[in-house]
Amino acid sequence: MGMSLTYITDSIAGQMPAVDPDRPAIALGGEAALTWRELRALELRYAAALRAAGVARGDRVGVLLRNSTDYIALYLAIGRAGAISVRLNWRLTGPELTFALNDSGASLLVLDAEFGDTVGAIRDDVPVTAYVVRPDGHDVPDWATPLGVFAAQEADGTGFPEVGFDDAATLMYSSGTTGRPKGALFSHGNALWIGTIQAQRWRLDEQTVAQTSGPLFHAGGFEVLLLPSLITHGTAVTFPSGGFTLESFLDVAGMYGTTNMLLYPFMLFELLRSDELIARVPSSLQRIVTGGDVVMPWVYDSLQRLLPGVALVQSYSLTEGGAVSTSLEFDVARGHERSIGRPQAMTEVKVVRPDGTLTEADEVGEICVRSGGVSIGYWNRPDANAVTFSDGWCRSGDLGVVDAAGYLTIAGRAKDMYRSGGENVYPAEVEMIITGHAAVADAAVIGVPDAKYVEVGAAVLVARDDADLDVDAIRDWLTQRLAKYKVPKHFHVVDALPRNAGGKVQKNVLRERFSTAHTDAVEA
Repeated sequence: MGMSLTYITDSIAGQMPAVDPDRPAIALGGEAALTWRELRALELRYAAALRAAGVARGDRVGVLLRNSTDYIALYLAIGRAGAISVRLNWRLTGPELTFALNDSGASLLVLDAEFGDTVGAIRDDVPVTAYVVRPDGHDVPDWATPLGVFAAQEADGTGFPEVGFDDAATLMYSSGTTGRPKGALFSHGNALWIGTIQAQRWRLDEQTVAQTSGPLFHAGGFEVLLLPSLITHGTAVTFPSGGFTLESFLDVAGMYGTTNMLLYPFMLFELLRSDELIARVPSSLQRIVTGGDVVMPWVYDSLQRLLPGVALVQSYSLTEGGAVSTSLEFDVARGHERSIGRPQAMTEVKVVRPDGTLTEADEVGEICVRSGGVSIGYWNRPDANAVTFSDGWCRSGDLGVVDAAGYLTIAGRAKDMYRSGGENVYPAEVEMIITGHAAVADAAVIGVPDAKYVEVGAAVLVARDDADLDVDAIRDWLTQRLAKYKVPKHFHVVDALPRNAGGKVQKNVLRERFSTAHTDAVEA
C-alpha cells in the first residue's frame, strides 16, 4: 500500500523515533503546545472513536471547526481510519453547507457548538447520521455527542485498515465564485508530496517552528508550511480563528521561537509600515512565505533594510495544483521582483496557448502544473475534470508569461482579463504599476462595461497611511507608465479590499459593487 499520513505520528513510536516524543508538535496561538506523544495519543483516540462509530474506508467525515489542535488531530485520525476528511468553511450558510454535505455524502460531522443552530436547521436535508460537537462555550445540542464523550477511551494503533499513497485523504471545496462549488480530492500521496517538496526547498527539519494564520480548512492555512513541518517533525503553530492582529501573531511567534511564517501580502505591507510591529519580530525568524497576490517590488528593499537576515519567499499556488507550485527565493529575487519564480522540486510548470502549444518568451498564456501533489480530481464532477485535468496536468485558469531566463510572472486570472477597444488588458500588470505609487497601499483592477470601448478598467484603491488620494494625479502618473488603453478609466478609493480566507482579493465582490459605478469616488 505504501506510506500514508499515519507516518507522521507512527514514526514517533517506532524502533527509531523520528524526534523526541516530548518535543512540542502542535500549538494554537498562545496556548501550551501538545507534545508529539500527546498528539499521537489524541489522534489514536479520535481514530478509534471514528471506527467505533462505524466510519470505514472511503467514508466521508465533515469537519466544521475553527482552528484548534483538535482539528489537526482529527485530520490525521480520519486518515488513519481510512476515511476522507471534508474540510468545511465555517463561514458557509445553511444552504451552502447542505450542498457540500450532500455532494460529499458525509456520514458523520464534527462541528463546533457555535455552529449548532446552523447545522440543526439543515439536519433533515443532509445525509449525516452522526454528529459530534466540540464544546466551545456554546450549548451542545441534544442531537449531538460531545467530542470528549465521543473519544473518551485511550487507544493503541492496532486494528486500523492499511492505508497507502493512493487512498483518498481529504476533500476541499472551492468557494463557488464561478459556479457551484467543486470538491478537490487529494490522496495521502498527494499530501506527503506537497509537504515534502516544501521541506526540500526550504530545508525544514525537526528544529523548524512553522506558523500560519489562515483557516485550517484552507490549503494556505494547513498544507503550506504546517503540513511540511509535521512531516519533518518540527512544530506547527496555527492561530485562533477570528480577531487576528499582527501584534498578537508576532507575540506568539516570539513565544515559540518561530522560524518560518506565512504572511499574506496585505499583512506583509502592514508589518513593513510599522516600527512597532518590526520591533516585535523574533530574532528566531528566518523566512517569511507569502502568496495569494503578487508582492510589490518595494517590499524586498524594505524587508532587507528593516529585517536583515529574514528571507522573503514569493510563492504561487492553487488548491487543485498541489498547494505550492513555484517560488521566488530571496537570493535570486533581484531583477525578478515581479516574478513568482520557478517550479518547486519535482514540479513541472508550463504556459500554453488555447490550443495547448507552448508560448514564446513574454507571450501570455494559461499556466499549467504537473506534480505528485496535483489533486486526484473533483468529487463527482467528470465534466469539470475533463476541463481542468489532463495527463497529470492541472490547468490553473491563471494567465502568466515566462521570460527568457525561465521566470514565471502572473498576468492575471483568465476570467479577470478584459478587452478594451480590442486590446487585451491584464489587471495584474496594471495593479503592479499602481501599487508602485507612494500614496497607494493596495489596489485591484477590474473590467467594467463601457458604451464606447465595450470594457474599460476600474481601479479600486486603498490609501497608504491614511493619505488623501488624488485620482487625477494617479491617472496622470499611470499614463506615463502604461499604454493608454491599460490606464483605468474609473477610480474608487475604499478602506480595504475584500479578501477570501486565502488572502486573495474577491474580484467578484468588486464587480458586483462597481460594475455600474461610472464616477470616481472615495468610499467610507
